Amino acid sequence: MPPTEPAQTPTPTPTPKSRPRNRSALARRQRNEAVALAFPALVPVIILSVIPLLIGVSLAFTNSQLISTEAPDFVGADNFVRLLRNGAFWNAFGIGAVWSISVTALQFVGGLALALLLNTDLKFRGIARFLAIIPWAMPPVVVAIMWQMIYSPTNGPLDWLIRNLGGPNINWLGNFSLALPAVILVGVWAGMPQNTISYLAGLQQVPVELTEAARVDGAGAWSRFIHVTLPALRPIIISIVSLSFIWNFNSFGIVYVMTEGGPGGKTLLPMLFVYIEAFRNGNTGMAAAMTDVIVIFLLLVLSLFLLRQFRKGAAA
Repeated sequence: MPPTEPAQTPTPTPTPKSRPRNRSALARRQRNEAVALAFPALVPVIILSVIPLLIGVSLAFTNSQLISTEAPDFVGADNFVRLLRNGAFWNAFGIGAVWSISVTALQFVGGLALALLLNTDLKFRGIARFLAIIPWAMPPVVVAIMWQMIYSPTNGPLDWLIRNLGGPNINWLGNFSLALPAVILVGVWAGMPQNTISYLAGLQQVPVELTEAARVDGAGAWSRFIHVTLPALRPIIISIVSLSFIWNFNSFGIVYVMTEGGPGGKTLLPMLFVYIEAFRNGNTGMAAAMTDVIVIFLLLVLSLFLLRQFRKGAAA
């Protein structure tokens, strides 16, 4: 009789339950690796941003003083209650809203117009683009001092030009009605290059085929701008306008050097008010409460604005 072959034991197939376990283990390992790789980058963020933020929030619930040998006491929401009755702060808050809305809107209009101009076949376009970013490269203190000299009522070039045209002598930064518009103009001039560069980069990404197709269909320049260019720039516009509003509301350096909030508090922006409360009056607890209110306001406005814009984009 021929020898019989030994029976082979069938290889067990993996049960369906083992696959999810393997997938979950793989996902957990990948998540751990991602956290390990990101942790070195998170350390400076935690040390330089998160911890100071938490300290600032905690100070708002104390009676902390700038120069004091005693530990601050916990006062709960007392600083916020007093802040609600502080008319001077809310007046500065209103001035800050006027400043930030005006500067942001003018930066948007001026930056987009200049970007459209620089996106054409302009002669010496490279030189024009270089000159357009000079205000952005200048430190805020230098910008403020330069414009102080321009606005000078005694020997400033603007005053000299107006007097030679037969106009009156104007104290731009000392006039109650003109001081805020004067510093708004400086804020627009200093921040517009960033808007210009961003919009110019967006314009260069607009498909030429869309513009040419609209031109062939008989659309004019204005119609092409409204129906082709603006929709293509919409994501960039939302981002730049949001960031510009935050930066402008938190402005400090230019206005502090030019007017220190004067005359009569007409240019007293919220961050200037916080600075005075903290470093001149020494009330760091109250200043921290003011900062918390400003941050909450900016986050609320920004989140509502972005949510509305995203909903419009989804509906479109």
